[in-house]
Amino acid sequence: MDHNNGGDMGKCPFMQGAITTTEKTVTDWWPNTLNLDILHQQDTKTNPLGADFDYQEELKKLDVDALKKDVHDFMTDSQDWWPADWGHYGGLMIRMAWHAAGSYRLADGRGGGGTGNQRFAPLNSWPDNASLDKARRLLWPIKKKYGNTVSWADLIILAGTIAYESMGLKTYGFAFGRQDIWHPEKDVYWGAEKEWLAPSDERYSDVDHPDTMENPLAAVQMGLIYVNPEGVNGKPDPLKTALQVRETFKRMAMNDEETVALTAGGHTVGKTHGNGDASILGPDPESADVEEQGLGWSNPTKSGKGRYTVTSGLEGAWTTNPTKWDNGFFEMLFNHDWELRKSPAGAHQWEPINIKEEDMPVDVEDMTTKHNPMMTDADMAMKMDPIYKEISLRFKNDFDAFSDAFARAWFKLTHRDMGPKDRWFGPDVPQEELIWQDPIPKGNYDYNVEAVKAKIAATGLSISELVSTAWDSARTFRGSDFRGGANGARIRLEPQKNWAGNEPAQLQNVLSVLEPIAAEFGISIADTIVLAGNVGVEKAIRKAGMVVDVPFAPGRGDASQEMTDVESFESMEPLADGYRNWQKKEYVVSPEEMLLDKTQLLGLTAAEMTVLVGGMRVMGTNYGGTKHGVFTENEGALTNDFFVNLTDMIFEWKSLNNGIYEIKNRKTGEVKFTATRVDLVFGSNSILRAYAEVYAQDDSKERFVKDFVSAWTKVMNADRFDIK
Repeated sequence: MDHNNGGDMGKCPFMQGAITTTEKTVTDWWPNTLNLDILHQQDTKTNPLGADFDYQEELKKLDVDALKKDVHDFMTDSQDWWPADWGHYGGLMIRMAWHAAGSYRLADGRGGGGTGNQRFAPLNSWPDNASLDKARRLLWPIKKKYGNTVSWADLIILAGTIAYESMGLKTYGFAFGRQDIWHPEKDVYWGAEKEWLAPSDERYSDVDHPDTMENPLAAVQMGLIYVNPEGVNGKPDPLKTALQVRETFKRMAMNDEETVALTAGGHTVGKTHGNGDASILGPDPESADVEEQGLGWSNPTKSGKGRYTVTSGLEGAWTTNPTKWDNGFFEMLFNHDWELRKSPAGAHQWEPINIKEEDMPVDVEDMTTKHNPMMTDADMAMKMDPIYKEISLRFKNDFDAFSDAFARAWFKLTHRDMGPKDRWFGPDVPQEELIWQDPIPKGNYDYNVEAVKAKIAATGLSISELVSTAWDSARTFRGSDFRGGANGARIRLEPQKNWAGNEPAQLQNVLSVLEPIAAEFGISIADTIVLAGNVGVEKAIRKAGMVVDVPFAPGRGDASQEMTDVESFESMEPLADGYRNWQKKEYVVSPEEMLLDKTQLLGLTAAEMTVLVGGMRVMGTNYGGTKHGVFTENEGALTNDFFVNLTDMIFEWKSLNNGIYEIKNRKTGEVKFTATRVDLVFGSNSILRAYAEVYAQDDSKERFVKDFVSAWTKVMNADRFDIK
């Protein structure tokens, strides 16, 4: 390639932007093809630390006390390139941690601070995250020093927690254990809007009824963490904003008391920044040119930092002492009357009508200059909404109660997506069991597994009943926030025992047989359910003419109803399960796309999805016993018949226009099988067909069984962090 001839540069085939362009890509020519990219998130090839890297082992090398001291010292060690407000980075670090953790949503467990995803697009460039690029860069010297013994995800949350400690809050605790990802989560659904901060009407059926917000979303607008600080669609109305606050925080797994505590506690320290013209800011980090080196929102206003920083557009501190943990938020809110004004950047904010000079916060650079405090519309909701007001006044009159409520709510906010305590590390992990952690007692690790299996095998339960019950118990696992799974046997408790997708009548019949066996051997029902599934799979393998033992790891415990947060589990009810060829009703999203979503949450690859679906079909585990996709004459045997018949060109496929397809013999016209879209996508999608063809080959019968057992075991053990 000759770069000397400038006139020919446009002719170079490698200068057309094919790698980095934001224009149409090759695959955009086929917009209706099934996009499997969401499953590539399971690919470890992007991890520069290698497949053998074990963060839990690295954490054992971490000098926790030294790290905490360094982070404490950092808070008041202002750096010239981005100086700290009032000489303290606490407010900025808290906002960074808040916005990392605050993207969590209960519906699918995605978002949150557990992966360090704030380093990548889209989160690194959300409008609501302006200037957090500076916060992470300020922490780089500490990350550099401690290397792989602390993840970015842990360091970000630790910085926010220590920021509170350094300003006087007694925090509830802290756990290390968040493992970094190494690629953007570009396939997480953050909303359908095509522009930042599009009106929130687009994600509500009725914006006046916030519970009509599209699931699984929680934030009110594209690019915001939770609500618009200026009001609904930027129009101030604290009572209307209160409704959005309540729904959004509910979708983040917070109740009213936690919402008030977090709102007030988050705004007890730090300030908003809007002393300038937001329209002249440079592009966000992902759009900025190379000389910005990953930073964004360059600000040409005077120094562009300190008192001239522009982020949200609102301007001012909430309290008199913004670097001190105190009750200043409630005192400021209730001891003054407020009116709407505009910030220098033109944003709506509330300011006190009359305030004494001694109650005003000082300028971030000049301690002799004072400014009006401010409140957002969401802050005013804490005073004007009757329920929030009652809680706020209680906290105003009981500072210790407020501090305790906030410390607990902050801990929940920053640890909600970490999963069970087996994933937690460090000297500050609280001993108290909290219901939102989905606690599970330890089970029995030492018993005669083969004797239990023999007892189950003699019950007369069918292969379908055994396998389906174990699958339904385990499929609740979500790798997004590490909730659900077979451990705990919550399938026998409210609300799961009554979920339509669990076929309650069949479930109760199976449990009535398995529970006495668990009691007889002194083991958990959770272990018994999984063992029963393994027995069913082994029976199916023997029926196919092979003998293979399915691996089993004992030690699961049984949760009680009192240990189960029913309300938060309700959001986990499956709406569809392509593995069992079931869908609760028709949805806008296609059945095959819902299959991909479930597969990604289970932590499975596209190949693992393929082998599991094929195996589940031939074992006859379809919901309600339907025959769609059961492409075999030997139902119940774990054969590769699903793939053999799917790829056999003796058949042709015809839609019946109701989501069901007939598979006919081309010569005789005989209807041989029926199928759903989920079945046929394994023959129509080029990538999935490539996998299907592997398993359809004459030499793949044993490979198919081996791969099925491996994927099955992965799902059964997905929540077993005690054995990993």
